[in-house]
Amino acid sequence: MRLVKGCCAPGKTGFFFDDQRAIKNGAAADGASYRGTPRTPGFTAVRQAGESISVLLLLEDGQIAHGDCAAVQYSGAGGRDPLFLARDFIPVIEQTVFPWLAGRDLTDFRRLSDELEQLTANGQRLHTAIRYGVSQALLDAAAKAARRQMCQVLADVYGLELVRQPIPIFTQSGDDRYTNADKMILKQAQVLPHGLINQVHGKLGEHGEGLLDYVTWLRNRILALRPDDQYRPVLHLDVYGTIGLVFGPENESAIVAYLERLVDAARPFHLRIEGPVDLDERDRQVGALQRLTRLVDERSIPVELVADEWCNTLEDIRLFAREKAGHMIQIKTPDLGGIANCVAAVRCCQEAGVGAYLGGTCNETDRSAQVCVHVAMAARPDQMLAKPGMGVDEGYMIVFNEMQRILALLET
Repeated sequence: MRLVKGCCAPGKTGFFFDDQRAIKNGAAADGASYRGTPRTPGFTAVRQAGESISVLLLLEDGQIAHGDCAAVQYSGAGGRDPLFLARDFIPVIEQTVFPWLAGRDLTDFRRLSDELEQLTANGQRLHTAIRYGVSQALLDAAAKAARRQMCQVLADVYGLELVRQPIPIFTQSGDDRYTNADKMILKQAQVLPHGLINQVHGKLGEHGEGLLDYVTWLRNRILALRPDDQYRPVLHLDVYGTIGLVFGPENESAIVAYLERLVDAARPFHLRIEGPVDLDERDRQVGALQRLTRLVDERSIPVELVADEWCNTLEDIRLFAREKAGHMIQIKTPDLGGIANCVAAVRCCQEAGVGAYLGGTCNETDRSAQVCVHVAMAARPDQMLAKPGMGVDEGYMIVFNEMQRILALLET
């Protein structure tokens, strides 16, 4: 199967690009926007519309393969590639990717995926968002050529076993963490609510009291709304390093004591805390999470710590997993580049005995979310993110429905 023509379409994502550095330094929320001066290069405002690029491959049999290039909400932070704007990167795809694919056999996903990771433009590797979207289109092309599902192609290529069971879905609330939690409970999401605890003032609280109150409310709300006691979701909260800001990133005893209070507030539900500390470079982040993980385990505190910041590339994930820097690692799909790296990252976590969370960002698209479901069904992470957006209903629908379609077709 060969390429007849490639084209690009600029698009919008399911959320926004947010300047994380500006928000952490006190940029004030103003409705759906933020007031303040951007601090990350490339941003013209603290919050600006998320952008994507659809990569469309017109195949010789008339079919069209499709993938979406997208970058994370907090682009340019934590060692990530810079802000991804369609007008800047469509020319790169048109001038570099399409000529590279001309005349190539698009059925060989593994070879093309490996080559894509090494492709350069102006002496630089392609932006992670480009590798992400183009690899989706390549997987779709290989699947269309084989008349199979994308997850089946991945299973064949990487020697994986397709298990006819769904993957737990993790929903995220955004700032509307009360109403959206109700939606999650009513839809019986297996993991919730994310919470977006990205500031101390008004969210975590100056002494951590805000998050404690929220976890207590969440626990009581689940007990009040759940249909029966068989529904026992995992409580997974992303705190963006704010616990470290309150108690001191190296004050491990104080952090662990606070985590124990959160565990008590969450009972009888299992608790995960993502990003308890956020330091300014990778090795310090690994060391801090490694010490916290060990201390939590030594004290037999039933909380899982989840690594996120500075854990961007496949190399990073291998390091965090090997050093046991967290009980679970978020595989932030757009940050890894090609989706083959996402498969490798899940397997790396599994081999190291740490949890694999196939995440991503609210700032993706419906298409990238659908392709990630196929990655999840082939690689079997412990959970995957409902995406895009922060409204719960849309992202959960896209991921849940694609998963159910895969399962139904695997039974035929």
